[in-house]
Amino acid sequence: MIIKCAIVDDEPLAVNLLASYVEKIPFLELCGKYNNATDALHGIGEQPVDLLFLDIQMPELNGLELSKMIPENTRIVFTTAFDRYAVDGFRVNALDYLLKPISYADFMEACNKALQWFQLVQQSEQPVTAPPAAAAPAEEPRSIFVKSEYKLLQINLDDIRYIEGLKDYVKIYTEQSPHPILSLMNMKAIEQMLPASRFIRVHRSFIVQKSKIREIERNRIVFGDVYIPIGDSYKQAFQDFINNK
Repeated sequence: MIIKCAIVDDEPLAVNLLASYVEKIPFLELCGKYNNATDALHGIGEQPVDLLFLDIQMPELNGLELSKMIPENTRIVFTTAFDRYAVDGFRVNALDYLLKPISYADFMEACNKALQWFQLVQQSEQPVTAPPAAAAPAEEPRSIFVKSEYKLLQINLDDIRYIEGLKDYVKIYTEQSPHPILSLMNMKAIEQMLPASRFIRVHRSFIVQKSKIREIERNRIVFGDVYIPIGDSYKQAFQDFINNK
């Protein structure tokens, strides 16, 4: 696939460096170079892009402010010399964060991460075709593979307690680790990977495994100190699910 991109940086040398990197990446198409956020906002409005390499520290309108004005489907890779902006960058759902001076290796790694994201989105939007009527039912998987921190991890389905969606990411909570596994995909994509006989979406932001449910209290599923709400539009399906209908 081809990812249309643009570069925004008030330093011409930085723009030229990133442009030279883009030329080396076969799946990137450079559609714009801007030296300030105002011109970038106007240019992206006329010629939308999929990916924006965006400097944070710029006069008048900075990168964080611009990131909140561009279309939601335009993903961002922040570029800056100030690492204190890292947390703020991920709060606006940046795909990655590159610290200047940016090496080609780091740039390529961020681009590969972006490619994985767009491929996952593309896969999740493809219609699921029903198997032929005569086909034998497929055996349910015992594990799934997810991408996390540039690695492909195998997760046993028996270990999964619940999954939380955070816009462009999901957090997979397992019984084997006190910390969730963070993966770049949306809820629809991971929901399609899980067997419907075992997992159910109970809220726009949560999927739970039936066998792990021990307590339900006031339309909330209790996992220790965590309370997972059951959305109004999911209540009947969840009730049927736990009743094996």
